[in-house]
Amino acid sequence: MIYQIYPRSFRDANGDGDGDLEGITAELASIRELGVDAIWLSPFYPSPQQDGGYDVSDFRDVDPMFGSLDDFDALIARADELRLRVIVDLVPNHCSSEHGLFRAALAAGPGSTEREVFIFRDGRGEGGELPPNNWQSHFGGSAWTRIDEADGRAGQWCLHLFDSSQPDFNWRSPVVQEEFEQTLRFWLDRGVAGFRVDVAHSLVKHPDLPDWGGRADGGDSDGYPGHEAPMFGQPELHDIYRRWNALLREYDGERVLCAEASISPVERLAEWVRPDQMQQAFNFAFLGAEWEPESLRSVIETSLRGFDAVDAPTTWVLSNHDVVRHATRFGYPDGGRPDGTRRGDGIGPNDIQPDARRGQMLARAAAMLMLALPGGVYLYQGEELGLPDHTGLPEAARQDPTFRRTSAERLGRDGCRIPLPWTQHGPSVGFNDTGASWLPHPVGWGGYARSVQHADPCSTLSLYRAALVQRKGLSLGSGSLSWYDGLNDDVVAFVNRDVLVLLNLGTDDVTLPELAVILDSVDVTGSTSGASHTLVPDQCVWLRYEPTSQ
Repeated sequence: MIYQIYPRSFRDANGDGDGDLEGITAELASIRELGVDAIWLSPFYPSPQQDGGYDVSDFRDVDPMFGSLDDFDALIARADELRLRVIVDLVPNHCSSEHGLFRAALAAGPGSTEREVFIFRDGRGEGGELPPNNWQSHFGGSAWTRIDEADGRAGQWCLHLFDSSQPDFNWRSPVVQEEFEQTLRFWLDRGVAGFRVDVAHSLVKHPDLPDWGGRADGGDSDGYPGHEAPMFGQPELHDIYRRWNALLREYDGERVLCAEASISPVERLAEWVRPDQMQQAFNFAFLGAEWEPESLRSVIETSLRGFDAVDAPTTWVLSNHDVVRHATRFGYPDGGRPDGTRRGDGIGPNDIQPDARRGQMLARAAAMLMLALPGGVYLYQGEELGLPDHTGLPEAARQDPTFRRTSAERLGRDGCRIPLPWTQHGPSVGFNDTGASWLPHPVGWGGYARSVQHADPCSTLSLYRAALVQRKGLSLGSGSLSWYDGLNDDVVAFVNRDVLVLLNLGTDDVTLPELAVILDSVDVTGSTSGASHTLVPDQCVWLRYEPTSQ
């Protein structure tokens, strides 16, 4: 069970408005109390913060915004005391344009070995005025930017699959391979348990850099299946991760590589988690599934079958720092956005607003469903509080590069990155003691505060704590799944070990089997669950199951 921390929004110890490592260290006990085994830290490295820290200017240091290497060592020491493992983000596809290697490449000029560290190409057209191909950035606009050479004339084009301030590395360069092997060792030597590898599917590009008519993110579209995208999933990637796997095995104890890889279908994603490569890969098919019975059954079945085939654990996740929080998504039909666009594009005050009550109820039920599945689970900070997105965030406060590069057509991900509420009242609802905050809090944010929910036995926090205790005690993570028949088609029903899990996604009440209730998404305390034996819409229950029960 791994808990994702977005450092800038977790807790601010020095009051400057930005979360920091000292704030994380101070609250590790509250995270351990939740029942998780490890934390994953999103980037805390030196960065100009053009893309939330994923534009790294030094992979082997801490940004002063977050503290120092001494602060990081103190965090590791405290985590060790609490028996919490620490996984850190690794961003190997690109760096910041302020990174020393990129500055050297600009200074060295065309044809130099320094430029081979990145992907520079001459432009098309008579004067090289057109980009080398038609690739588009994930954040909107062309994936190529033309640079000015040292003598002032228009020069080559540089590839950036993300923001123009994030040049892509050329992973055919031995300099790049050595740079990241040193980075892995640097953080392993400081005690980390492994790495979440950002856009792990995009490091190597097709050597011919052919045009691509499909989606910029490599997702499937008509006539352009994602597996043909020339910037993703190239076969040379497997050799890179085999070398990294061998490097991690040099260190004592279990170490993990987890791929953030948007690869479809699931069977192809499973190729990344063979014994000599990654240990885990994020299951984005589950995160992106429509919350209707047939789709859910299909993605769960396909995921388990695909990962079981390579003897690897399936992972489950509902939210992260790149998508609209699921408590908000579930306020729309089928758990999507009001207009059906990408889940990372944000929701603003001019959009249709979600049904907040239904979103909260289904979010609790979805968490229980996920926590009953066999495999690994990732939680995103604040989901245990039932946090929604900030859907009223003013445009003047937005910082995501997607918002800037698309001229506000896509709002970006700021809404899911609002700093956490720790207390109901006070400056910045307990995020710090000064009231400063890099993103503004929505009205009523203090009502979700950890201090409020900790004392409420029916709160979302109490539900997560209870579910995590039961998940561990019942060994559901290492169990298996079999579908349960006999209820109507609107109920997702399965058995894992001695637990029958029922989720009602229909519009009518459903009569429950006469079995003891272990946990109920509506009534955490169990004060009424056993009496009614009725499953209402958007409710999930765990029941004590015996093979003779069906």
